[in-house]
Amino acid sequence: MFHLPFPVRDANASGSGNPLGDLPEWNLDDLYTAEDAPELKRDLDWLEQACASFAADFEGKLADLDAPAFLDCVLRNEKINQVAGRIMSFAGLRYYQLTTDAGRAKFMADLQEKITNFTTPLVFFTLEINRLPDNHLDTLYAQNADLARYKPVFDRVRAMQPYQLSDELEKFLHDLGVVGDAWERLFDETIAGLEFEVEGETLNIEGTLNLLTDPDRAKREAAAHTLADVFAANIKTFARVHNTQAKEKEIIDRWRGMQSPQLGRHLSNQVEPEVVEALRNAVVDAYPKLSHRYYELKRKWLGLDKMQVWDRNAPLPMEDNRIVGWDQAEKMVMDAYNAFDPRMGQIAEPFFRKGWIDAGVKPGKAPGAFAHPTVTNVHPYVMLNYLGKPRDVMTLAHELGHGVHQVLAAEQGEMLSSTPLTLAETASVFGEMLTFQKMLEGAGNDAERKVLLAGKVEDMINTVVRQIAFYDFECKLHDARRAGELTPDDINALWMSVQAESLGPAFEFMDGYETFWSYIPHFVHSPFYVYAYAFGDGLVNALYAVYAEGDAGFEDKYFDMLKAGGSKHHKELLAPFGLDASDPAFWDKGLSMISGFIDQLEAMET
Repeated sequence: MFHLPFPVRDANASGSGNPLGDLPEWNLDDLYTAEDAPELKRDLDWLEQACASFAADFEGKLADLDAPAFLDCVLRNEKINQVAGRIMSFAGLRYYQLTTDAGRAKFMADLQEKITNFTTPLVFFTLEINRLPDNHLDTLYAQNADLARYKPVFDRVRAMQPYQLSDELEKFLHDLGVVGDAWERLFDETIAGLEFEVEGETLNIEGTLNLLTDPDRAKREAAAHTLADVFAANIKTFARVHNTQAKEKEIIDRWRGMQSPQLGRHLSNQVEPEVVEALRNAVVDAYPKLSHRYYELKRKWLGLDKMQVWDRNAPLPMEDNRIVGWDQAEKMVMDAYNAFDPRMGQIAEPFFRKGWIDAGVKPGKAPGAFAHPTVTNVHPYVMLNYLGKPRDVMTLAHELGHGVHQVLAAEQGEMLSSTPLTLAETASVFGEMLTFQKMLEGAGNDAERKVLLAGKVEDMINTVVRQIAFYDFECKLHDARRAGELTPDDINALWMSVQAESLGPAFEFMDGYETFWSYIPHFVHSPFYVYAYAFGDGLVNALYAVYAEGDAGFEDKYFDMLKAGGSKHHKELLAPFGLDASDPAFWDKGLSMISGFIDQLEAMET
């Protein structure tokens, strides 16, 4: 992005000197008011007692419970999850606001350890459920409709049945989880603490990555080289984190008897491996007609013989480089949401008014963006690093879509509200598409339309092509780690092996780009998460095509889908729209929307 005319450190400063306007910050009081809030101590004391009494009342007895007693057991477990989730949401959100603060890091770590200790006696719950005979739960469901609501939860638990270890080992792994989390914290704190010197100014990682979309090519190049230099200086730490996390996963997967590193993610996503493979193959096969074709167009627009990595997200020569202020961004997104259905606007509006969004770029703040659902009796919180570019508006639309989804799904309760990753991106990507189409409608001329189309294609390539390339990198990384320790050069080589294939012949790759795997948090926090973005984009493209065709009652069906949370499988959710993700043609339908946008861009060249 372009160089901001004010220091990033003053992103929330008020007054006319700030072109972004007043950026909102979180008010976490709806969770707890402070680290020493009496309500927090009350909930910790309750949680310790509730976990102990739950184990005393139910351990070794699940097989003997009748339907009403089993429902009571489930509801008590759900309440424990809710209170624990509220505590850790508060600690986690405070930490992400300032990851470099030792006090906040300690507060979160201490609470995580306490809750891990409290909840270790509850490990028996899923273990005993998986030892029940196949027809036992079906009999109980038939006797109690309230209990039958939780069947999707138990189906997910029982999907892990073949990979379950002994009770003692499962408790050991539960306790050991806090050690694995320490590697994630090391990664987060290292990334947040990095400093990048670009043309005499010291920036954090968000501010530096932001420069990769600056109109000044020299500034983009300087940012790219600075990123490479800093990553290289820290590469041993990043390689150690990735080696350790991948090895830990390999050990656990081996003990569990999982046939592949990806299987655990597929099970948690409630998606069949063959569906993911069909998605992956469809995207890779489409590289030439998607990313290769688009970047060749962009190379010509930029007047380059070859594009470098710092040109990938460069603004187009005809692009307006103005900053989009926060108030305008809010209006653009809310207009799009309300135009689709006023109910969506009503759900989104409190995020802007009640301190549910933290938008500014600040020192020590976690990079990126997310929507945290917290717990179903509070509300979600959205984090952004807003710098006023059109992509930042799309990020707002994306994360707000998550927030709307999480509010609607909260009606399902704590155990049924959480959607698998493959479906969790539905409302976010749909929110982006609504915002994009609204902006496209308002385009004043062909040049503006061209810029919007190109920006959308780039976002879709980043969401689909790039994420599948990331997925392939992860697959290669975990396979290679099974054969032994990986040096930084080994990981660098795996990264580069997917780059030319996915980006195409329009690119050359600078020395140092081989280290750019090191800052991507998903590889550390959530192995194989990334294909969910491509899944969600392809699903939404197919879904939006149904909407654009004027499907009767689409809005009501869409809200019903979001309200379902994690209570239904993707087949059941998509059936009302006449869609089926297990059909290989489904992915071609989604990818054809991207290809169609590129067709329009090519037509503008003639």
